[in-house]
Amino acid sequence: MVATIPLERATTVIEAGEQHAEEIGVPSVLTVSNSEGNLVAQHRMDGAWLPSVTISRNKAYTAAGLKMPTHELADVAQPGETLYGLQTVDEGRIVIFGGGFPLEVDGEVVGAVGSSGGMPDEDVEIARAAVEKFQELTE
Repeated sequence: MVATIPLERATTVIEAGEQHAEEIGVPSVLTVSNSEGNLVAQHRMDGAWLPSVTISRNKAYTAAGLKMPTHELADVAQPGETLYGLQTVDEGRIVIFGGGFPLEVDGEVVGAVGSSGGMPDEDVEIARAAVEKFQELTE
C-alpha cells in the first residue's frame, strides 16, 4: 500500500512553508507528494517563477523516492563521486540541490515536501518550515 498524506494536512503543511516564504520575501512553489513522489498538493505563490512548479514537484519526488533530503545528494553527485550524473537519470526528475525533504511518521516515509523559488539555502529554509508543521501535526 502507498503511504500518503491527506489533502487537508498537505495544504496545512504548504501554508506553513508559504508563511515562512513571505517572512523572508521569497515567492515560492511548494509541493507535497505521497511516499512514491506522486502529487498530493501544490501551490504557486504570486510572483514565484514558473519553472519552480516543476522543480518543486521534482524535489518532492526525489526526497520521497530516495528517502533523503535533496541537498544531501549534491556531494555524492559531483564528478568523480559514487553517484556522479545522478541528476541525469529517471527522465531528469532527480534534483541534487536543496529544497526537498521526506516526511516521516514513526520512521516511515509517508510523503515529501519540495520548495522552489529562491536560492537553494532559501528553499531549504522554507521546506524546513513546512516539515516542522508536518511534525507538529503528527505528534
